[in-house]
Amino acid sequence: MPIRARRARLLWRTLLTAALAALLATLMSPGAAQGAGQAPRPPRESTPVYSYDDAIRESVWVDTRLDGDADGRTDRVAVDIVRPRELDRTGRRIPVIMDASPYYSCCGRGNESQKKTYDADGNPVRFPLYYDNYFVPRGYGYVAVDLAGTNRSDGCVDVGGRSDVRSAEAVVDWLNGRGRGYTSRTGTQRATATWTNGATGMIGKSYDGTVANGVAATGVKGLKTIVPIGAISSWYDYYFAQGAPLFGSGPDGLADAVQSPEARARCGAVHQRLVDGAPRSGDWTRLWSERDHVPDAGKVRASVFAVHGMQDLNVRTKHFGQWWDALAEHGVARKLWLSQAGHVDPFDLRRADWVRTLHRWFDHELLGYDNGIDREPMADIERAPDRWTTDRVWPPRGTGTVRLHPAKGTAPGVGVLGPRRGKGTETFTDDRRLSETDWAAQVDTSTPGKAGFSTAPLTRDLRLSGSSTVTVTATPTTRTAHLSAVLVDLGPDTIRDYAAAGEGITTLPERTCWGASTTGDSSCFKETRARTAAVDYTVFSRGWADLGTWADPGHGRPLTPGKAHTITLRLAASDHVVPKGHRLALIIAGTDRNLIEPPADTPTLALDLARTSAKLPLVGGADAFTTGPSVTPRPSRLDGVAPPRPLNPVPGGSTS
Repeated sequence: MPIRARRARLLWRTLLTAALAALLATLMSPGAAQGAGQAPRPPRESTPVYSYDDAIRESVWVDTRLDGDADGRTDRVAVDIVRPRELDRTGRRIPVIMDASPYYSCCGRGNESQKKTYDADGNPVRFPLYYDNYFVPRGYGYVAVDLAGTNRSDGCVDVGGRSDVRSAEAVVDWLNGRGRGYTSRTGTQRATATWTNGATGMIGKSYDGTVANGVAATGVKGLKTIVPIGAISSWYDYYFAQGAPLFGSGPDGLADAVQSPEARARCGAVHQRLVDGAPRSGDWTRLWSERDHVPDAGKVRASVFAVHGMQDLNVRTKHFGQWWDALAEHGVARKLWLSQAGHVDPFDLRRADWVRTLHRWFDHELLGYDNGIDREPMADIERAPDRWTTDRVWPPRGTGTVRLHPAKGTAPGVGVLGPRRGKGTETFTDDRRLSETDWAAQVDTSTPGKAGFSTAPLTRDLRLSGSSTVTVTATPTTRTAHLSAVLVDLGPDTIRDYAAAGEGITTLPERTCWGASTTGDSSCFKETRARTAAVDYTVFSRGWADLGTWADPGHGRPLTPGKAHTITLRLAASDHVVPKGHRLALIIAGTDRNLIEPPADTPTLALDLARTSAKLPLVGGADAFTTGPSVTPRPSRLDGVAPPRPLNPVPGGSTS
């Protein structure tokens, strides 16, 4: 073909592409006309009209204005971006979905542990997870941020501290024209985000969702919504439960796991501050105050779509419960999904419904589409594997706090639970070899390691919705003691096997695709199905404490042997229905193996039953609690899930 003809053909293709892009932008814009003489009809759903294969993929380094590694230069965090190329030609500005994470190079994201990949020139090729594949063709930009000290970013990992939060907050500022970005890690050429309108939604599981909570708690302008999945609300409560250590290591161990090799070489001082600021005593320090987002719930401007597994033993549901309550107190717009699983992403639980719901949520919150999702029920709750119900608000209206009391039964340590105050004492000895499953399996048997109290069989379903507390008055024989309190549904059921590998799911070889793909970035992911277990009981809420914090929650002190001490344990939030005919049990014991660390001593504790009680959030209030004739439990061993496994304190790494 002659050169002149080729040039003419190229010009024609360019003009045609531009015309099509302009037409698509018109059709996609809110208020597009439906025809001559017709009123504009606002769109209700974004559709995949933009090319993912041809999308712009670029990296920008945003200045955090912090110098965490003390090298005399403010830290820049790497921001990998993918966005529709067609919209650059029209000038239409688009919203952004952001996942800020420390895991993009060390541990991977999602059920298949995907990591970022780059071409030979350092340009991003693969963005983990499906957010980019699904949403970019629908007119969104997608941004994946390496937290300071990880992957291609400067600075140091400070595990939930100022540097973590600022890593993502600075990017929101840059997207809104308030920050400085550069085309390279060390260069001076500026990069601007003229392609976005600044409206940002943050999403992420575990550590990533925790960063989203922290950024929202700054009140930064431009952050319109967050979707925290299995996320932490207070880093102290990740490592300790009222003074009792939950893991054998602190945030310094997590920093070691996620920081880049070069950050490890330059961040010794920051690492030491993590060690010094998080003593294994469990005392509250300034380090924890900086990493507690709950007191700042009043600053949150963004809406919150929270997701959590009610059997998550990594990031326990206390995190969700206290954050939810604080947001509610300040009138923050909220939505909720609670599953029966452990630390599992909803994409791997209820995939089609999740993607559809998330799509509608972002369309409403970021594009402003009136699709009605804000008028639909607030909460989706998984009642049984793959069976979900909804609630207009959560906790449901009519939920009231009801006090139940433990009392003596027919055998030592096998007591009753009911509305009447008990008398006398029950005694148990801490046995660090036992866990909550050991206690529950023998709740009707006298054993020295626990005190169990159960109701008579219920005459109707009893729903507990929210956070419970258990106040314990105990006299120890030693100067140190840890306490556990668990609520148990005594009766046969089939549940997600949260204690098995997968924490309630089984990964299948078959794949389904969610969006567009390229050679280097597939939208196809392995399917899953529910992994279930037939059980005789279900532990559904837990709480732990160091009895030494009885007088001061922020500071433990030696106990006085032979003296009674009173403490209130805050149990993890839950939503559980104890069916008619089942019994509700409260078990109080010492060390919950693999969930809290044991105390220095091996105490025997005497419970003062008259001064021990549980406050439970019952839907329907006191009238909801009805039981039949009392029964005399027969000693037996009940079947449940496996005991808790030792946990590696890496929230949402390779098992996300």
